[in-house]
Amino acid sequence: MAGKVKWVTDIEKSVLINNFEKRGWVQVTENEDWNFYWMSVQTIRNVFSVEAGYRLSDDQIVNHFPNHYELTRKDLMVKNIKRYRKELEKEGSPLAEKDENGKYLYLFVSQSNKEAYVISLYINNPLLIGGRKFDLRLYVLVSTYRPLRCYMYKLGFCRFCTVKYTPSTSELDNMFVHLTNVAIQKHGEDYNHIHGGKWTVSNLRLYLESTRGKEVTSKLFDEIHWIIVQSLKAVAPVMNNDKHCFECYGYDIIIDDKLKPWLIEVNASPSLTSSTANDRILKYNLINDTLNIAVPNGEIPDCKWNKSPPKEVLGNYEILYDEELAQGDGADRELRSRQGQSLGPRAGRSRDSGRAILTTWK
Repeated sequence: MAGKVKWVTDIEKSVLINNFEKRGWVQVTENEDWNFYWMSVQTIRNVFSVEAGYRLSDDQIVNHFPNHYELTRKDLMVKNIKRYRKELEKEGSPLAEKDENGKYLYLFVSQSNKEAYVISLYINNPLLIGGRKFDLRLYVLVSTYRPLRCYMYKLGFCRFCTVKYTPSTSELDNMFVHLTNVAIQKHGEDYNHIHGGKWTVSNLRLYLESTRGKEVTSKLFDEIHWIIVQSLKAVAPVMNNDKHCFECYGYDIIIDDKLKPWLIEVNASPSLTSSTANDRILKYNLINDTLNIAVPNGEIPDCKWNKSPPKEVLGNYEILYDEELAQGDGADRELRSRQGQSLGPRAGRSRDSGRAILTTWK
């Protein structure tokens, strides 16, 4: 290895800095030569702006795609999904099927544009555990959009409200009933500072398997993975697939009482703030595993590599979708037909379609 990786960040979080220092990387300033820059979305906008005129070299990588907002801004995400649906409709794909009222059966997110606003459908029948509303935070790493290659982090978590849910209009303004954000819930009287009002996704899965059954639980998680892949496919054609970029997204999903998942939003900079000791360990490992994929062997980056790391370096990531492999074995067509069937109201489901991610998505 010719020299050590020189890093810079404008996000002062210990889970980042400790990972850089563990690798023996050298900290520099943004005005010096650097190889790796973990930056905020504001900074990435400046780096890739026409006015800046900055050109990245082959030994430099950053943690955002230039126009990530095509996915992470709700109005643009909706626009891209609508365009994607129209394309699928032209192809005769079952994913573009509509009901008798002309509504799409397979909604990724339910929103509508009103002037300068995006109005989200409020899910008034959320799945409750212990009488409380919750949502999921899932981490998805994209190393390239064309061809699309993405990874699901196995250690996502659920965020719970501190006050039991009620649809009563008298409680509509009670944020502790309706909003799962930790930044809000931590100020509640019943907030637990030990576990932070969180469950691991694996605990959620065990709970659902014991209360609803393994088959419907597998179907639910299969549908969550399907939503994520389709949202990425929807934006892939318009995403600036810069070879210097990778991105770790925070997907927020809510589940209704029929075990139907709904996409709330996608975050370009999911929080790296730790609310508990377990939270800090999770986010430290998340960054560690992300760096192992984005910067192979911790060596000075080379943007010309094919961004397909060996399985042994994936850590807690699993391949969610690899477009090259899918096209190579025809699984992409199988994905569309199988998932189109499994999500419909009259759906059947094959016995093995709820297996692990690798067998479902490749």
